[in-house]
Amino acid sequence: MSILSEFKEFAMRGNVIDLAVGVIIGAAFSPIVTTLVENIIMPPIGYILAGIDFSALAITLPTPTGDGVLIKYGLFLNAVLKFLITAAAIFLLIRAINKFKKPVAAEAPPPPPSEIYLREIRDALVKK
Repeated sequence: MSILSEFKEFAMRGNVIDLAVGVIIGAAFSPIVTTLVENIIMPPIGYILAGIDFSALAITLPTPTGDGVLIKYGLFLNAVLKFLITAAAIFLLIRAINKFKKPVAAEAPPPPPSEIYLREIRDALVKK
């Protein structure tokens, strides 16, 4: 099998196409979630915490040259908090979408041939 035909077979699988659609939708959804987190959710959290700005939190480590090295743990806390809020928002969105989906009714499997034969025998006996 040539590389080109093997790649075509791989690319045309349903999972790869679904993944591509998911990535595109995720990229389009990212600015919405970022705006939600930064402009709607974070300001009340900052207000509740008496105006603490996590991005300003840092530890200064002294160095022999006199210049301190900053460990900005506040930026890390800010990123973790944004991740948790983003994950919760996406979870709630997916949960709402799943509620609107109608469950697909499963078709009953066809009866086995022995059951069909028994029905024919029963129907023949009823006619007599």
